[in-house]
Amino acid sequence: MLTLNRLNQAEAKLIIEGAVDKAKSLGVPMCISVVDESGSLIAFERMDGGKIHSIILSQDKAFTAASARKATHEVNQACVPGHDNQLFGIHTALGGRFCIVGGGLPITFDGKVIGGIGVSSGAPRQDLDCAQAGVDTFNQFSSQADS
Repeated sequence: MLTLNRLNQAEAKLIIEGAVDKAKSLGVPMCISVVDESGSLIAFERMDGGKIHSIILSQDKAFTAASARKATHEVNQACVPGHDNQLFGIHTALGGRFCIVGGGLPITFDGKVIGGIGVSSGAPRQDLDCAQAGVDTFNQFSSQADS
């Protein structure tokens, strides 16, 4: 039997709040998804003005980050064609759900992936910055809870 840590609804909302705050500071309305360790959606927010296609993209970025246990921009770098790259084409896996566009990050606790965040509507760097803000907010909260 496995015992695992899993994000709860309050933590997912906290992660989204951190990402929203960063998105507001950038002036870019985002779609933000938080998933559990299996990639299943826990919480979602579409800020006013968030792009329609970003609803699904944010969920796919979060799914990829959690299930691959790696940031989507890192998967992207591993998928460049040529140079004996055996991961090229993985973005077509799982019915196209495996997303290699920056903006998805795994969320960890005690060294294990417990979920993922995906952010979409800005440029990939903006998406990544907002996702990182969400992760940082969780890390700050979880370190305070341990104290």
